[in-house]
Amino acid sequence: MTGYAISSYGTFLNMVALNLFVYETTGRALAMGLFMAVRLGSGFAAGLAAGGLLARFTAKSVMLWTNIAQAAVMLLLVFAPDGLRTAALVAVSVVVGSCGTLFMVSLRSSIPEMVGEDRRSWANSLSITGRSLAMVAGFASAGVVVSLVGYTAAFVVDMATFAVCAVTVGLLPIAGGGRGKPARADAEAGAEAEPEAEAEAEPGSPRPARRRMPVALVALAAAPGLGLMVALRGVDALGSSSHNAALPVYSSELDSSHPAVFVSAFWCLWALGNIVAQQLIQRYGRRTGRTVGALGFGYGTCLMSGAFILAFAGFPLVATAVIALVAGAADGLTEVSYTSHLQTLPAGLRAHAFGLSATVENLGFGAGMITVAAALDRFSPLTVVGWSHGVALLVAVVFLIRVTGLRRTAPGPTVP
Repeated sequence: MTGYAISSYGTFLNMVALNLFVYETTGRALAMGLFMAVRLGSGFAAGLAAGGLLARFTAKSVMLWTNIAQAAVMLLLVFAPDGLRTAALVAVSVVVGSCGTLFMVSLRSSIPEMVGEDRRSWANSLSITGRSLAMVAGFASAGVVVSLVGYTAAFVVDMATFAVCAVTVGLLPIAGGGRGKPARADAEAGAEAEPEAEAEAEPGSPRPARRRMPVALVALAAAPGLGLMVALRGVDALGSSSHNAALPVYSSELDSSHPAVFVSAFWCLWALGNIVAQQLIQRYGRRTGRTVGALGFGYGTCLMSGAFILAFAGFPLVATAVIALVAGAADGLTEVSYTSHLQTLPAGLRAHAFGLSATVENLGFGAGMITVAAALDRFSPLTVVGWSHGVALLVAVVFLIRVTGLRRTAPGPTVP
């Protein structure tokens, strides 16, 4: 988790540095949007392929080589001559987008094997805490690093963080989730099941073609309400794109001479709320022996979406600071509950579910960035964020009704 937090710092540092470098290299704001689109598209494709890849290779090897690949492509960008800088930037966006998704799917799906089923919530919480701290440090230091030592130094720092993460992954004394055949066999056993009518076909009659259901869909069907849960995650990603795009606009309206102040303060408070929530979740798990489940995800999504809407309502700064803390805490609750719930799936289906989830999240965030950017030209930040997170609120209510109904009808020990 320390290695992951260090590489996350490099990722958030470069999220600022690379966008500025793209603009300086090309001289066009459109290029920044295309760079982000390629990065999200690569993550989308990687999510589709993640389950199959983890069915053939250990999670440890995937995590190791994705970090090596990201370090290598940053080195390529550092030494690329001026005439090849644009091509190197495209390579960076493809590799960072795809490898980042593959790493996260591998990490999340293998945590139960790393720490045991009873400690997965604690491990997830630790992971999110490290990433939140890394986000604050990365965003806070990006301007200083780029201003004082330049883009090349920022890229070298990012390369070093991926190298550190690769070393920590290499030192893990575990296989990291097992190789493909057992997992693939478990998944295909459910995916290739035939209807009884086909099994009882008369001798001599043509055998009907076997219908292969995608393993990712089998994973969604493995637990009641899981498909709706993943869909809500995608809608939540769309809502996230709205506040990410609207924050700089809203901050400029508050203080046009120092627009970065409000954005930086908001994300620092958000991260603080997230960290506090992780500590409370860990203490809750130690005291009760239970994890926050699907209901925690639904309620957390409602609280988070409501808080982000209120953040743009023009309240005094003190009230907005409290709202930012609540938004971060609710975001931390949804992250832990969602990840822990997907980790309850059998090992053969878990990676496919996380891969599909990553694809849905990238699709929601990418589509949201396009629509939100267009909407902000015509509507206020409050209106845009209100509609986007309002949809997430509506789907979350439907999800809560669904989960509550399942809990009432299911027998006690098998409640999801």
